[in-house]
Amino acid sequence: MRRPLLALIVLLVALGIGYAVHATESKSPTDSPSTRPPISATTLAPTAGLTALSTLPAQAWDTVRLIQAHGPFPYSQDGVVFNNAERHLPSEKNGYYHEYTVKTPGSSDRGARRIITGADGEYYYTADHYDSFVQVDVSR
Repeated sequence: MRRPLLALIVLLVALGIGYAVHATESKSPTDSPSTRPPISATTLAPTAGLTALSTLPAQAWDTVRLIQAHGPFPYSQDGVVFNNAERHLPSEKNGYYHEYTVKTPGSSDRGARRIITGADGEYYYTADHYDSFVQVDVSR
């Protein structure tokens, strides 16, 4: 009984973080999912509990598209190994994760938003420079 309850709590917390990220970031009028071409899924992970890419800022969509096209990337740091030093993502061997900048309109530097990819095709989004993450379903 405890495991299903714990799983439900974890799922609800993850959904709450996804909603908070979505609610705190402004979107431009061009953020409508109907105006974007589809992105192919690169992971076989189930979609339950994942945040839909279409709910993230348009710049996250642009970054995922660049990742799937293998660049070119706007920042020299894009594609470098993400070490997961804060251990907010599942523990994996060094070199498993890579990070990419999600542009922040009006920011004079790279800003705090990133997409992190895993070697098995998973995508994570952070709007607060690695303090929290949501796992992203890039197929929706």
